[in-house]
Amino acid sequence: MNIRTETVEDYDEVYKLNYEAFGNREDESELIERIRKSKAFVSDLSIVAEAGEQIIGHMLMSRALVEDHDNQYDVIVLAPIAVRPQYQRQGIGRMLIEEGIRRCRALGYGIILLIGHPTYYPKLGFQPARKFGLELKQFVVPDEVFMVYEVEDGELNEIKGELKYPEAFFN
Repeated sequence: MNIRTETVEDYDEVYKLNYEAFGNREDESELIERIRKSKAFVSDLSIVAEAGEQIIGHMLMSRALVEDHDNQYDVIVLAPIAVRPQYQRQGIGRMLIEEGIRRCRALGYGIILLIGHPTYYPKLGFQPARKFGLELKQFVVPDEVFMVYEVEDGELNEIKGELKYPEAFFN
């Protein structure tokens, strides 16, 4: 298996993969397309897992802001991540996330935030975000699904405030 940066040539296959992985609905596939066209898009953080000639997994991380009164912090949000159903539960999602974390570190991002499954993401080091002074008001979600990963030690002591997902998440 090969983990690599998504290319323009992959777009159609990534669309189909997300459609299939999310129960034959287009929401996530269309979200990816909107993010790619936005200022939030970071091409190095759109990552695919490839087996042979087939893309079997995809993860997209994009830029967002945490706002605290007059302060704004650039952060990363993870959404969506998908693995073809027949390849799920084989560690592909973990490999994509671990590669994304390495790339975020190299790009200088201090934290990654997400809304996700409360038993899966903690295995990868994600923790409930609200206990660190981070808030989310754009979506109403329980504490245990709004999570953060500290890419650089000490960042959770510095970054406080409300996560603001980019406009692409709401069109």
